[in-house]
Amino acid sequence: MKKTPLSTYQKTVMVILALTQFTVVLDFMVMSPLGDILMKSMSINPKQFGVAVSSYAFSAGISGIIAAGFADKYDRKNLLLVFYAGFIIGTFFCGIANTYALLVAARIFTGIFGGVLGAISFAIVIDLFEANQRGRVMGIVQMGFAASQVLGIPVGLALATKWNWHMPFLMIVGLSIVLFLVILFLLKPVRAHLALQSKNNALQQLWSILQKRDYRIAFLATALLSIGGYLLMPFGSAYAVNNLHIPQEKLPIVFMSTGISSLIVMPLVGRLSDKIDRFKIFVAGSIWAMVFVMIYCNLGPIPIYVMIPLNILLFMGIMSRMIPSSIIISNIPELKDRGGFMSLNGSLQQIAGGFATLIAGYIIVQKDKTSPLENYPLLGYLAVFFMVVCIFLLYRVNKIKVKE
Repeated sequence: MKKTPLSTYQKTVMVILALTQFTVVLDFMVMSPLGDILMKSMSINPKQFGVAVSSYAFSAGISGIIAAGFADKYDRKNLLLVFYAGFIIGTFFCGIANTYALLVAARIFTGIFGGVLGAISFAIVIDLFEANQRGRVMGIVQMGFAASQVLGIPVGLALATKWNWHMPFLMIVGLSIVLFLVILFLLKPVRAHLALQSKNNALQQLWSILQKRDYRIAFLATALLSIGGYLLMPFGSAYAVNNLHIPQEKLPIVFMSTGISSLIVMPLVGRLSDKIDRFKIFVAGSIWAMVFVMIYCNLGPIPIYVMIPLNILLFMGIMSRMIPSSIIISNIPELKDRGGFMSLNGSLQQIAGGFATLIAGYIIVQKDKTSPLENYPLLGYLAVFFMVVCIFLLYRVNKIKVKE
């Protein structure tokens, strides 16, 4: 596949979208490492924590379904600014919540706005970058995940340990306000799709997207892709502290080391995805991830110098699934449907993840605040099952003719 060089403006857009993803991903991801602190400080059990995490996912999913009807009818820059402003307000409320009920309400509000931002960002990528550029771009944009582990989560955990769990959310608010101004002044309007819009209202537009069989296959693949990660991720820090006996103050080192490795792996996978078959990369990453999920979920107490390389190897597999699958699925929609398709796609991802988190919260049992989490291996078996199913589903998606 011939590579097309990126222009200076394209590189600027790529950095802006990567930073946007960084703040949004950090807002969601920070709930996992704060899990042990939150459960102990608020005296809540795994089921209640699962509700706090899934409340964001469900509200994000519902918001994305609603947004799908009008996402292609507006300038994507303006849409990004509106939803990012709502995300900032919601995160601020998370930072000042002083009860469990207020925290859940704040997570719901944040999800309404934050859950659509990824879809808007991916629609901008598809609009502004050619097919042979998207692997590189997706690799950089999705580095928000890695950057959150290298910088955001360790700093957030340090702030939470020194002061309280509110501080990481307030840190995200400060970063997001600066980025909002950068988007406002540097990102140009994204309007090419407006010339292709029909006169359908929001419901008609939503229905027209759902009627397309190719889209429905891609949506199902996305939903199932989300389940494996959401089964394991929210309880990761509690598992590390209570089962693996990793001290709470050492968790920033674990997340930072994993993030640094992801900063290396993600661009590499992105470049490979522009050169060789993306589905083959996805299959290899899935097999790799399955092996290390089974190892990780069946561990007992281990020293941190053993946990760190295992965590890195596990996330290498996850990254090698995430990027090629995102590219394959994002190539499916036509220009006139891209915003709506990506909104629905993101919604199904969030809703599926919300259900997975709730299920995990009911499977996991913790007798008291310091007891090991029970039934964690069962989550690993379920995650592997869904990874196998996803290989067959993404094979079907990969056979669909790309809409350029």
